[in-house]
Amino acid sequence: MKKAKTAYVCSDCGATALQWFGACPSCGAAGTLVETASERGAAKRLSGAAPGAVSLQDVATRELERLSTGIAELDRVLGGGLVAGQVVLIGGDPGIGKSTLLLQALAALGSAHKVLYVSGEESAEQIAMRARRLALNAGAVNLIAEIQLERIAASLQAQRPDVAVVDSIQTLWSEALESAPGSVAQLRECTAQLARHAKKSGTALFIIGHVTKEGAIAGPRVLEHIVDTVLYFEGDTHSSFRLVRAVKNRFGAVNELGVFAMTDKGLRAVSNPSALFLSNHGKDVPGSCVLATLEGTRPLLVEIQALVDSAHTPNPRRLSVGLEQNRLAMLLAVLNRHAGIATWEQDVFVNAVGGVRIGEPAADLAVCLAVVSSLTDRAIKNKTVVFGEVGLAGEVRPAPRGQDRLKEAAKLGFEKAVVPKANLPKGKIAGLEVIGVERVDQAVQVLRNL
Repeated sequence: MKKAKTAYVCSDCGATALQWFGACPSCGAAGTLVETASERGAAKRLSGAAPGAVSLQDVATRELERLSTGIAELDRVLGGGLVAGQVVLIGGDPGIGKSTLLLQALAALGSAHKVLYVSGEESAEQIAMRARRLALNAGAVNLIAEIQLERIAASLQAQRPDVAVVDSIQTLWSEALESAPGSVAQLRECTAQLARHAKKSGTALFIIGHVTKEGAIAGPRVLEHIVDTVLYFEGDTHSSFRLVRAVKNRFGAVNELGVFAMTDKGLRAVSNPSALFLSNHGKDVPGSCVLATLEGTRPLLVEIQALVDSAHTPNPRRLSVGLEQNRLAMLLAVLNRHAGIATWEQDVFVNAVGGVRIGEPAADLAVCLAVVSSLTDRAIKNKTVVFGEVGLAGEVRPAPRGQDRLKEAAKLGFEKAVVPKANLPKGKIAGLEVIGVERVDQAVQVLRNL
């Protein structure tokens, strides 16, 4: 039998090379070329007249009609609900709840819309057992167990569902390719074909994807370019709370966060996520500071904890969980230079409570005050919230949407706020005293007077 021709495909950009290289000739990424079987036959040349161009202002537009999934937190992450023809790629660790969440969404949608669940990993019996355990409306969900792309496309074409779920893309294979399921070529082709069908038919499509040990969706990054929305399921498997974050969304804001609690009846939306990230201390504790942060468009209160202890090694440790470690080292240098707070003989540990990851610089001031609080053993008074970016010159810069952060703090019963002076509200906020600071040394002095 004639040996199948092979090619080398980059797992990052999807470029193809005829021989193996240490770095991808297209994107330059090292060690990303993977051997795969080439497609059968040569690609056919397309012919025809060139399409005519139209003025952008002459293109007709219409208001997007949103389809609610029946799960408020999922709707928030999607930007208000599903759009006809939208393709959503969702990834997460094994067993974190991806299939459970989407099965719940289909069961809720099935009462008024036609839905289809395509299972490539579990049998129909296993899916049915899960639906009964979760007490879902199983009669509203149509199910097929199939991994062959052409058969799945035929089922989608015949049933024409409003919403469909494919679980998972790594199990699918197309007869047009000789490579095995899960290979770069199969992933790229199956995703492109499913996305093309969704756009043509108007079916809103969820595609579940596996993740690598680094936490990224397995396969070439071109998958994320093909789809409209990319969601990541986050959370510690030892905790009952799960976070769904949007990292790409053509129909809504990115970095939106949905919070769920895993129960024996499936995933339950958490309406007040700030309560998850705040500890209930019986008294004021040194090293604890409450930050008002933003996740997408949602204000969120998160407790920042710091522990400063004498170093027992020549090189003191700087460790942060949920915050950028290099930024912690920078903030410690700013405190030393502009506030006279030296930590060069201490180990410094900083943690964002609840497993949330904070990437915005508005967390700087809360980290600084938590470190000073732990070092001086002086607790920040309870019901005090902080936010603000700290610059290398010691200045405290304003944070976006400061009014929303302050209103969220007042709603949860906080009484004082230390914020950049530029974020001071024009009018009074009922029950909340707002203190504006311009420099980090002023904020440290405010801490001592609280």
